[in-house]
Order: sequence, then structure tokens, then C-alpha cells
Amino acid sequence: MADEIKNTNANFIHDFIDEDIAKGGQFEGKTVHTRFPPEPNGYLHIGHAKAVCINFGTAEKYNGMCNLRMDDTNPTKEDVEYVDAIKEDIAWLGFTWDDRFYYASEYFEKMYECAVELIKKGLAYVCQLSADEMKLYRGDLSTPATSPYRDRPIEESLDLFERMKNGEFKDGEMTLRAKIDLASGNFNMRDPVLYRINRISHHRTGDTWCIYPMYDFAHPIEDAMEYITHSLCSLEFEAHRPLYDWVINNVTLPAKPRQIEFARLGINHTVMSKRKLRKLVEEGYVNGWDDPRMPTLCGLRRRGYTPASIRNFCERIGVSKVNSTVEYGFLEYCLREDLNENAKRIMTVLKPVRLVITNYPENQSETFTVENNPNKPEDGVRTITFSRECYIEADDFMEVPARKYFRLFPGNEVRLKSAYVVKCTGCKKDENGNIIEVYAEYDPETRGGNTPDGRKVKATIHWVDAENCCDAEVRLYDNLFSVADPDSGDKNFLDYINPHSLEILTGCKTEKSIENLTAPASFQFMRLGYFCLDNKDSKKGHLVFNRSVSLKGSYKPDNNNS
Repeated sequence: MADEIKNTNANFIHDFIDEDIAKGGQFEGKTVHTRFPPEPNGYLHIGHAKAVCINFGTAEKYNGMCNLRMDDTNPTKEDVEYVDAIKEDIAWLGFTWDDRFYYASEYFEKMYECAVELIKKGLAYVCQLSADEMKLYRGDLSTPATSPYRDRPIEESLDLFERMKNGEFKDGEMTLRAKIDLASGNFNMRDPVLYRINRISHHRTGDTWCIYPMYDFAHPIEDAMEYITHSLCSLEFEAHRPLYDWVINNVTLPAKPRQIEFARLGINHTVMSKRKLRKLVEEGYVNGWDDPRMPTLCGLRRRGYTPASIRNFCERIGVSKVNSTVEYGFLEYCLREDLNENAKRIMTVLKPVRLVITNYPENQSETFTVENNPNKPEDGVRTITFSRECYIEADDFMEVPARKYFRLFPGNEVRLKSAYVVKCTGCKKDENGNIIEVYAEYDPETRGGNTPDGRKVKATIHWVDAENCCDAEVRLYDNLFSVADPDSGDKNFLDYINPHSLEILTGCKTEKSIENLTAPASFQFMRLGYFCLDNKDSKKGHLVFNRSVSLKGSYKPDNNNS
């Protein structure tokens, strides 16, 4: 699959890499080597998928390598559950890291050594300002930052830093700061914190460490230790690049990677913050990280998204240096394209009403052979049965038809898909006036839906044989948020949760031939949309389908997305 959808489109990242290869220097003779470094404190979402595709896809383009590294430098929210989920999601997308799987925590000892090296060079010092005091002394664009501990003797800082490591001080009592430029216009360079005290047990190292490196210090060391050539990261790290380069140039490391930034992915009608996604999960607004309304990859997978559709989406939105928001409809468009080509067709009735064909012989049944997918002849054919009683959609009958309504109503003819033309003769209602049966007569000369006499039948409807079907639960999903920008300005995103984002239908009727299928399996329910078997709740005797995407959408790709 990876070869089929390999990203061959050029972008500015590839231009930079081409320049590096051409001019030689530090990259001369080296294999392009990237990495994807997620923090294991939540599940990957569609925004991460873009970063995955850029990092692994760039390595593929240059026949290089891409490492998978867990950035576990902050143990506050990290968990092995997230590590396993991240690996599963990336493999599902079709990428492999072979044996190049690492943890940032593997380099804790090296990071500590690098910090000691900086202290010895007079480029770092132990600072006793509290977090609030550090903000107070931070300065502004016209006022330099200050620290009364900046000129602390090297030996004193070395001693205090070792004692920090040994657990002699309280959390927040001391930090290790780089000595760079307190007057820098880039506040990331105003003697940034490199280490802080944090007595939290780490999911891998336990209580071995009570000091942990800050990401800006750890990241370049990790990259260099893995001989990364190009460190591709999102745009918010652009202002941090001078610090990345400062660390690379001032400590003893085996390689000198180049950092290149790209714009993050924004999609409307959702939120991408892990903190906010966690809030949705922990406070019960959704049913877990894999809820099909979530933008997480496990949620999208459960909803029926395919790896090809997501990789195609990421490729077609391109790589930019400018943040922008993509319509959720374009993601659906990419899925619809893939499923239209690859999903098998079946007939399913979501809101069934019984259709009785009064002139069809009782206790008689016949079969029809139909294509599984008209776009893929290799998917073969299946057999469906037809008898005197069928199920049709309640919406496919109106006792008093609306204007331009061409489906079943008394006196009107419709074509039952692949079967016969039938003419409605009436209906039966319950005591509350609800339609419980529709009556029709079939024309035996129209087998297969043909009309030998050439008469026109304006509507074709789907159906399921009442004598040869099975029940199913169907979940209809919509956007989780009712507004396009739930996360902008002063909005509380929780105020905009769509109360109609999930509708559960029970008693649906589907072809009996699929009753023993197991997930993953996607289908086009004729006339209704694309659906997949739920990979968690569906089981033999209780089929559960999730609507992946409707048959048609309002989104039309422009020339930049086609």
C-alpha cells in the first residue's frame, strides 16, 4: 500500500533537503534520516497523521530512514497505554520504523552529561528563582531579563546541580538555566530553563530521576544521538530553532541535525488539543478515545476511515509554512473517493416498513445475482433472495405524495433494485395512524428491473427480503461540534458540542449474507452511504454498523486539492 500512495509531490522541505544534498558539507554522503517523536500522553489524532506522513513520507521519498521515538521527558501524563496505541496507529497508516524504536528516556544519562558540560563551559547555571519570580524578571522587548544567580561560580552550580539530581531540594526550588542572552528579542533565548525538579515516577525509569530535561534541551540531543539529518517539526517550534541550534553547537554530540518547520493541520468542526480531547473523554462527553466522533486515528479507524484515505488527504493538503484550517468535508471527500472505489455494495434498510406484494405467490422465493462492486469486477457477485414480503425504507412511501415525489404512493410504480417493478395499491396503519404495512403488486415481466414494454419508471428503491435478512444496530454520526470554530477566541468549546452528533437506530434490516462477517469490513449501503462494522461492539448475533460518510457531500475540491 505504501508504494501505491507514496508522496512524490515536491514541497519546500524537499527543496531544503535537495539543497543540503547538493552542497554537501555536514550532510555529504549521509542517508536522509527523519524521526517522529510523539509524547505518549494521549492518542494520535488527524493532525499527528500529517506529521507522520511528512516524516515517514520524506524518508520514503529519499529511500532513507525514519525513527519512531517516544518523547517521554515529562512523566506527568505519560502511560504505556498511549505508547502501544501510537505504535498501532502508525503501523495502521502503513509506515514502519523497523528496529528504530526509541524512548527519549534512554538518553537521560547523556542529557545530564550534556548539562554538566554546559555548566563547566560557563554556559549554564543553577537558578533559585521561583516560577513566579522568573516571570517577574523576564523583562519585555525594551527591558532585558535578569537573574541574581547568573554569575554563580561554576563549581557552585556543579555542586547544586548534582544535589538537585540526588533529590536534596524541593520541586520548583531550583532549575538549571542556559546562559545565553538576557536581552534577546527571542524570549526563548533569555536564559531558558534546561532542567527542573519534578518528583513524579516515570513509566520507564521509575524513581531513578527526580530532575527532568525540558523538551527544548532534550529534543536536539535525542536527534543528534540518533544521527537524524533533518528534524521536521511543526511551526510553533520555529522560534525555538535558535535554541535547538545552540544546544547542538555547544555540547559534544555525534551529529548536527537541521530543524525544519511546517504548518500544523487545522480542521473545522473539531478540536486538536490533547488536553481538550482528554477532557472530552474523562468527563464523558464522548465514549472514549476511539469514539467515532473523535479526530483521533483510532476513532477515525473505528468510524471506517481507511489508511489510504488519510494518507491521500495528508498528501493533497500539501506542506506549508502558513497555518490554515481545512474543511472537514475534504477529509470526508477523500474517504468517499476511496470507499466508492473499494467498498462492496449491500442493501440495508435503516427505518424498515414491511412491503407486502399481494400478487406474488405465498411460500415462493427466487434469487438474483448482483455485483458486489461495479467498480471492481474482481470482487465478484453475490446472491440475494426475493419473496412475497420485503422491508423498504419508511421514507420510500407517502400516502399523500409531496410535489416531485416519485417513490411509492398509491397508484405509482417504482423499481425494486435488481428485482421487479411494483405498483403501490395501498397501506395499513396502526391505531395511532402510523404506517405498518405497504401493499403493492409486482409485474412478473420486469424481472431484474427491466421494462420490456419501454415504460418509464422514475424511481428505484432498495429493499431487503423479510424472509432472509438479519437485524442490525446502525449509528449515524455527525460533527461533534455544531460550529466550525469551537476552539477560537474566548469560546468554551464544550458549549458547542452538537447534541445530535450521534443517532442510534435499532431494528435495521440487512442482507443475511453478511451476518457472520467480522470487523474491519466496509460497505456502501445502497442509496444511504458508507458504513463499517464497529470493531468494538459488533459481534455475531448483534451487528453494529457505524456510518463512515454519506454518499454525497457539499464539498468540492478546488484545483489545489485535486
